[in-house]
Amino acid sequence: MPTEYFEQRERALLGQRYEQLYAAPQQTAERGVTVSALRTTPEQFAQRADFPLEPSPFCKAAFVVHQPDFKPGRHPYHHAGVFYSQEPSASSAAPLLGVQPGMRVLDLCAAPGGKSSQLAAALQGRGVLVSNEYVAARAEILKSNLERMGVSNAVVLNETPARIADALPEFFDRVLVDAPCSGEGMFRKEPVALQQHCEALVKQCAELGAQILDCAAAALAPGGQLVYSTCTFAPEEDEGQVAAFLQRHPEFALADVLGNVDYTFGSAGEENRTGGLSLDVSKVRRIWPCQGGEGHFMARLVKAGTPRTLPPEGEYTPEEQLWLAAAAQAGKKGKGKAKPAKAADARSTRRADSRACRDAVQGTSRRTRDTGAGEATPAQSLAAWQEFARQYFPALAQRPAVVHGGGVLLPVAFPQTGLHVLRAGVFVGSVQKGRFVPEHHLFTAFGSLCTNCEQLTLADCRCTEYLSGREVEARTAADGWCCVTVDGWPLGGGKVSGGRVKNHYPKALRLL
Repeated sequence: MPTEYFEQRERALLGQRYEQLYAAPQQTAERGVTVSALRTTPEQFAQRADFPLEPSPFCKAAFVVHQPDFKPGRHPYHHAGVFYSQEPSASSAAPLLGVQPGMRVLDLCAAPGGKSSQLAAALQGRGVLVSNEYVAARAEILKSNLERMGVSNAVVLNETPARIADALPEFFDRVLVDAPCSGEGMFRKEPVALQQHCEALVKQCAELGAQILDCAAAALAPGGQLVYSTCTFAPEEDEGQVAAFLQRHPEFALADVLGNVDYTFGSAGEENRTGGLSLDVSKVRRIWPCQGGEGHFMARLVKAGTPRTLPPEGEYTPEEQLWLAAAAQAGKKGKGKAKPAKAADARSTRRADSRACRDAVQGTSRRTRDTGAGEATPAQSLAAWQEFARQYFPALAQRPAVVHGGGVLLPVAFPQTGLHVLRAGVFVGSVQKGRFVPEHHLFTAFGSLCTNCEQLTLADCRCTEYLSGREVEARTAADGWCCVTVDGWPLGGGKVSGGRVKNHYPKALRLL
């Protein structure tokens, strides 16, 4: 811990408790994994994992990992989206929202995606998750992580909170604000957080957090719930922030932060951290280093009004049906015979098709020279996808699809807003040289529905071979496209011919 501003402030606030609360149980930062309910249960995961686990006190789906040489990013279960590597206390915030399938959920500061993956697991593929990140490079990481985790109903945005609030006023049933903060709970994990820390940074983060909270309040529907969290201990960013928000927003009430869960953790808030404003600190929660986490603060706020009635499972509201129809119509604006174009490599084709699909769901008919570089009309692309789906993913064949050039997207019900969308649903593939070629996200999101699978196990040496990008022997899959799985969980795609699985695992994700 630093010896200047931070320690002086905390000793003044805590007195003799300073040494106790900041005495972490171990020298190095805690590490953990959070299990995705889109894949399995924590109990089943614990039975199959080949590394030691300790149940986390902060989240029922999370575990603490004490193994020093554990490399989560290289583990096959990580590649299969079974778990997300997450500092233990960081897993505490998302469950506090009480997300239910069918809701509209906004994660306003989502990168790199750990909390978003928890929210997606709670939605179970129903409703919509809007995951936003303002920094473009981090937004791409967010998109990649949600694809790896097999999330099918996410809209990934690269936007400002203000533009989201303006475009979607009172739209969301739940909003998570894991605010950018001064990172005092990251001192042990990230040395740069310690190096850049100062009083000015705390004040700057507090001001930014207040702006983001105001935008979140505008985007939240009547009767909706908002969870605000930070990984810092600073009063201006924690109790003081929440108290000031309630003064600005009388339509909100502070609720017991643990009201949506059946367990407890951490400690209540601190009365001398509110900046002199009124706040029932028994309703907010802190995690101190002595409690096994690096540090976290959480509060739950409820907006006045009657919550939205959720649609029955498998049904869309009339409003959602209009959004899907509008997305499909936008995808047809490029109809007609495609212009001849120079042959493009697979990477540039995927990039062009991805951009075309993004344009379709954003409701723009802008076309570039890359967008038209394909062989198929929208009708041909749709027919190719449906033929492919009937053979390998029959459960998806009748789902609404957005077609633009050679790219096909299974969209989520989301209005055309003009916001910068990186992905809205699942980009299932594109037509290349007259044939439908599936994308990686199709297998991660819907691999359990695939009719042709090459089944690997954690102990199978072919598992590492596949993740390294090499061909493997086909033992369970027939000729044609297949989903490659590990212990039943999807890793990615391949194509079987002559008893071998040709590897289609993305190069950027492969083990080196």
